[in-house]
Amino acid sequence: MIIKKKDCARDKNSNPVIGVLLFFISIILMILTGPIGLLYGFLQQLLTKGLHGIGEFALKMAISIDQLGNVMMQHLFNLLWIKEGGYEFGNRDETISSALGKNKQLGTLSGFGKLIDSILDFIDPDHSLNSIDYYIQPSKKNS
Repeated sequence: MIIKKKDCARDKNSNPVIGVLLFFISIILMILTGPIGLLYGFLQQLLTKGLHGIGEFALKMAISIDQLGNVMMQHLFNLLWIKEGGYEFGNRDETISSALGKNKQLGTLSGFGKLIDSILDFIDPDHSLNSIDYYIQPSKKNS
């Protein structure tokens, strides 16, 4: 199932000490438990849904990693990929491609942003435009 997002509001401000602490805790947990969860997830999906299940699981992780990249790289992307006044990267619930597509629609991509978008278009035609505001959420019966 594909769900249309309606809210592009900015994140609330948070305590910087708590933010840094939670960041380091999340890194430690990922290092310690990530490999186990990844292996278990692949095996569980393979045994219950076959290769289709592995593909769904991998796609969910790819979208999450893309969302992480949108936050992690926001300052660099905002500097290099968009013109002043463009739609900014950094929304934690949005993929890089979605923000790129919004800037393409607005005509606020820089030359470098247009180059990145054209590379994505070569691989997957209209990739950034098709990515705008959507995320993939399997229905409960397919999960």
